[in-house]
Amino acid sequence: MPNNLGRVRTKRKTGSERVTSKGTDLGFDLLGFWQWSSSDLVSNATRGVLAEYIVARALGIDTGGVRDEWAAHDLTTRSGVKIEVKSAAFMQSWAQKKPSSITFNVRATRAWDPETNVQSTEVKRQADVYVFALLHHMDKATIDPLIVSQWRFYVLPSCKLNARSQKSITLKALEKLHGRGVTYSELPAAVASAAKKINHDAERHK
Repeated sequence: MPNNLGRVRTKRKTGSERVTSKGTDLGFDLLGFWQWSSSDLVSNATRGVLAEYIVARALGIDTGGVRDEWAAHDLTTRSGVKIEVKSAAFMQSWAQKKPSSITFNVRATRAWDPETNVQSTEVKRQADVYVFALLHHMDKATIDPLIVSQWRFYVLPSCKLNARSQKSITLKALEKLHGRGVTYSELPAAVASAAKKINHDAERHK
């Protein structure tokens, strides 16, 4: 029986790591795997992770470590604001008859602690602020999620979502609450404004 069943401490990889068998180099590396598995940036799964990264870079959050896939929320700003990033797109990798309808999941969850493998009994929204990242570009021939001008971001403090009973929110509802969204360069100010609303509400309810 293994004597160490604690959490694996993942080290950041470079892509040059080789795949081996009993010490023998098999002729391929980790970069090749990344290229094979993650080059379709429009796909739902990969686009969602990329959206987190883009938001982190916009907010000046340290990305020098390794993404924690199982964290209760996606990002934490330098000032301690907890961020949840939700991603959607009109255009998908597959053939479409029409652009996708935009709906974001905002369901409350139970946080899971990877250190203890224990799930919280409290059901709530784990983040202070939600960033809804919409890849709004409508032309498949030129769509490129690495071009940040093809994204729009809608920012809401969690209290706005807590006031609603829905487990999801549509783009139309977001635009009523946030207007037409913000650009990559405008995102830090939008998050700071949402965080101020949280602090203001906290002070008011003391």
